[in-house]
Amino acid sequence: MAKPRVLLGMSGGVDSSVSAILLLEAGYEVIGGFMKNWSDGADDTECSWKAERRDAMRVAAQLGIEFHTFDFEAEYRKLVYEYMIAEYKAGRTPNPDVLCNKYMKFDLFMREADRLGCEFVATGHYARVTRDGDGTTHLLAGVDANKDQSYFLCQLTQSQLSRVLFPIGDLEKSAVRELARKHKLVVAEKKDSQGICFVGKVDMQDFLEARIQPHEGNIVTTGGEIIGQHRGFEFYTIGQRGGLGIGGGTPYYVVERRPQTNEVIVAVGDEDSALFRSELVATHLTETLEGNLAKYAGQKIFARIRYRQPLALCRVEPEASAERSTVKVVFEQPQRAVAPGQFIAFYVQDELIGSGIIM
Repeated sequence: MAKPRVLLGMSGGVDSSVSAILLLEAGYEVIGGFMKNWSDGADDTECSWKAERRDAMRVAAQLGIEFHTFDFEAEYRKLVYEYMIAEYKAGRTPNPDVLCNKYMKFDLFMREADRLGCEFVATGHYARVTRDGDGTTHLLAGVDANKDQSYFLCQLTQSQLSRVLFPIGDLEKSAVRELARKHKLVVAEKKDSQGICFVGKVDMQDFLEARIQPHEGNIVTTGGEIIGQHRGFEFYTIGQRGGLGIGGGTPYYVVERRPQTNEVIVAVGDEDSALFRSELVATHLTETLEGNLAKYAGQKIFARIRYRQPLALCRVEPEASAERSTVKVVFEQPQRAVAPGQFIAFYVQDELIGSGIIM
């Protein structure tokens, strides 16, 4: 009987490398695939992606598995990069990692899996999937709460999840590292990557400043007082405290960016009501299983408005009169620094059931 074939996204890091070991031990025929999404020399990332691919190739050779490189740079620029820059210019806060998963790893990469005759696609995400007897797939948080990456997978749908494997989702990071050492992988001691998804170790501030011309404007308090100047509203994030160039002992926090007037609005002190929101509206909804959000409408479930944020109790109420599919989310406790453009992910216990974009 032929072994099931799986195309594994290999980034050159320890997580995807250990995933290869676990898949082989589970009896899969593993094919490694490296995704080249970015090579902009202005960010010194061209050498970076080549080094990451070299590490991935070394692991593939060490494990004796087939290896391919896929050039998705044009698609990444169109579907992720251009959207990201447009959102920042509109005063919103996009999440390129969520979009990279949606469009690159679990769409384009999945098409390559089809071409190679692979039944499954696997990645080194700290998340889990379980399958019912009828094949229905559920997306669960990773066992390691400090590394759980289910939030970054919040836009995946049932058709994508049905073919996905997350080999390390049941492991703590320390156990993954130990397996790498046990198998003497060449990347066993390699540090975790940082920065934008598949672009490399890039500071977001530097990344934006290389692409958006600085344009000074006013920093204005929620009470209407001008207290300083900024370099361009795009370079600031909701909830940001440092880097505003405002002296004095009172803490100021960015709560709004206004593209029309080029103003950055700041809350004054930790208790300014503008820092908190008890409800929000989310649009561009996706569900891991059709009907999930309607099923739990009006009930208490959990939501996460950014990566690593603790889950917050809320109710999700469909906006039936809206022209497009939206929901109103009402939190039990006010949430700090809600950022339009970010994704909100909905959970029932540890299962992610859907998501939307915060308006």
